[in-house]
Amino acid sequence: MPKTIIVSNRLPLRLQTEGSKMTLTPSEGGLATGLGSIYKKGDNLWVGWPGIALKKDAEKQEVIKRLKADNMRPVFLTESEIENYYEGFSNETLWPNFHYFNQYAIYKKRYWEAYQKVNQKFAREIKEVAKPGDTIWIHDYQLLLLPEMIREMIPDSNIGFFLHIPFPSYESFRILPWRRELLMGMLGADFIGFHTYDDMRHFLSSVNRLAGFGNAQGQVNVKGRKVLADAIPMGIDYDKYAGIAAAPETLDREKRYRASIGNQQLILSIDRLDYSKGIPQRLKAFELFLEQYPEFNGKVSILMIIVPSRDQVDRYKALKEEIDLLVGRINGQFGRLNWTPIHYFYRSFPLNALSAFYRMADVAIVTPFRDGMNLVCKEYIASRLDRKGVLILSEMAGASKELSDAILINPNNLNQMVDAIHEALTMPEEKQIKHMEVMQSSIKRYNIHHWMDLFMKRLAYIKKEQQNLVTKIIDEVAIKKIITSYKSAQKRLIFLDYDGTITPFFFDPKEAMPDDELKAIMKSLTANKKNRVVIISGRDKDTLSEWFADYPLDIIAEHGVWLKEMGGEWHTITTLSDKWKRDIKEVLEDYVSRTPGSFIEKKDYSLVWHYRKVETGLGELRTRELTSHLHYLSVNKNLQVMEGDKVVEIKSSQINKGIAAKAWLTKFESEFIMSIGDDWTDEDAFLAMPKKAFTIKVGGTRSAAKYSIASPIEVRGLLKKLMRT
Repeated sequence: MPKTIIVSNRLPLRLQTEGSKMTLTPSEGGLATGLGSIYKKGDNLWVGWPGIALKKDAEKQEVIKRLKADNMRPVFLTESEIENYYEGFSNETLWPNFHYFNQYAIYKKRYWEAYQKVNQKFAREIKEVAKPGDTIWIHDYQLLLLPEMIREMIPDSNIGFFLHIPFPSYESFRILPWRRELLMGMLGADFIGFHTYDDMRHFLSSVNRLAGFGNAQGQVNVKGRKVLADAIPMGIDYDKYAGIAAAPETLDREKRYRASIGNQQLILSIDRLDYSKGIPQRLKAFELFLEQYPEFNGKVSILMIIVPSRDQVDRYKALKEEIDLLVGRINGQFGRLNWTPIHYFYRSFPLNALSAFYRMADVAIVTPFRDGMNLVCKEYIASRLDRKGVLILSEMAGASKELSDAILINPNNLNQMVDAIHEALTMPEEKQIKHMEVMQSSIKRYNIHHWMDLFMKRLAYIKKEQQNLVTKIIDEVAIKKIITSYKSAQKRLIFLDYDGTITPFFFDPKEAMPDDELKAIMKSLTANKKNRVVIISGRDKDTLSEWFADYPLDIIAEHGVWLKEMGGEWHTITTLSDKWKRDIKEVLEDYVSRTPGSFIEKKDYSLVWHYRKVETGLGELRTRELTSHLHYLSVNKNLQVMEGDKVVEIKSSQINKGIAAKAWLTKFESEFIMSIGDDWTDEDAFLAMPKKAFTIKVGGTRSAAKYSIASPIEVRGLLKKLMRT
């Protein structure tokens, strides 16, 4: 039975050693809590680093044995790898870049090499345990290269990836020296999840501008494989936090803590030590609040908890010193014998203690400069069983997109933060309850279990989409079947696209003309009286007439606009009008004037806007604008707007290759039918073919065609084999 393999940098526990004693302590993080319902079932597995470097093989074997019982598998890292991959590239290169602190980012070759090496180490570990049909769910920025590595090792894997921190804008991400490699690593996944739409939008923009892949409705075509990106905000285990808030131990702690602090309003601030959290600015805002509103002196305090993190690193050490000085200054300036403005704790607390703090706090203040989601604010809301309390939340936190009933602030605006603190402390209870009920309803519904289920559904959706388009790569068995059917048939109908199918694509007509090899193939193929060959192309009728004048064949030009049987005259399937072209041409010319490098190709009954030579990113932006504009203009005009490889074409919706091909299928009954094409316009032809037809897609494995073939070289090889029978 297929299993789910969860992969993250850290396992959902903490490994600690003291002498010969080894302890494994479960993590209480949101991810570990939510995914516990997955990895603990059946043969499912969680793969990750246990948290410390072990040198002795005996210790490693002991850890492997103990973790196996809990459905976990360790990836052991050396001290050097921890320093360069984890502390280095992950936290000194990616973290500052993704949080818009590029002035702190460090670009070292050894960091990058260690990052590649460790991601490869994870990939090898997964290869050892993964089997066909398994789902591999990878988490966070430490493992951005891993999806592609697994894809290369296990091509048919079901791979999901979720980023738990913000994805930066193109202007920030492009600074990274290894930006394209990181994107290609992520694109190895089938589904890529983000907390917010902005994160998803930034990712797709970078994919487009740095990797050259466009997208539609969040789907990216990566070398013929569909990859889906979507925003799925992570929730918390609402019932767990609400339950802990009502637990006897929590109530007892609350009683003792309240007695210690006294009868005053309390503002709660909980963060990990990090420059992205905006802690000094929060303290300065509180200091300014006490200056502007002296009537609150002695009546309100901040309970500030900072969880230690990397405080031996100079930048974090300096941050802690700044915080210490600010706390000392504010307490020294405003404090009294019976009142401490800031109760400051530089340590972590057990969950029951945190829950007691959530219950006690009249206000929770969460003001990061950037944060992927921030679950503290959601935990606070779930713990407010009396439905009172106010949340002050940075609009830069992912949670702000869901919790609009909080007081949203810009963390760079100290005066706005001061006003928010005053509003929160003076907000009437009925208003507090109204806002709290709305937020509780939201996070109760969109909890971590909902997030987990939705992620898996989106992954299953894109896998189904991929499978619907999967074609069998043509092999010797398929070729033999085609040859046998061809040989036994007395009447054969063969549809051949031109550019990208029987010859490489060249826009310049001089380069695209049939070469000697193709001429020989067409001469031999059309000389056989049993064959009726149809060139079905997007090129104009005059060019195709000139190129194939010497061969007894039929031609379908301009994607089905013009039809010509051998020896006959050009005609159209239906009466077509080109009166629409004047208005549409004016629109296209406007886009050409605004988009250097673009140009218009004029055909008899269609117009094509080309942007192959346009600056990467600008062309895609203009395409979105143009297609939207054209869709609006084409309403009730029987026009079709089609996007292709660096082109946008508009033509009559009454025509396409499929409709044209049906005219031949109806008129010329055949025992052997074959259709070969390479792009989106050929899909209509594939769909028009009867079930017995051999349909072949060139250069991809996702198509309505039955088979796929690598390139025009292989197509020519197949045609040569048919001619020799």
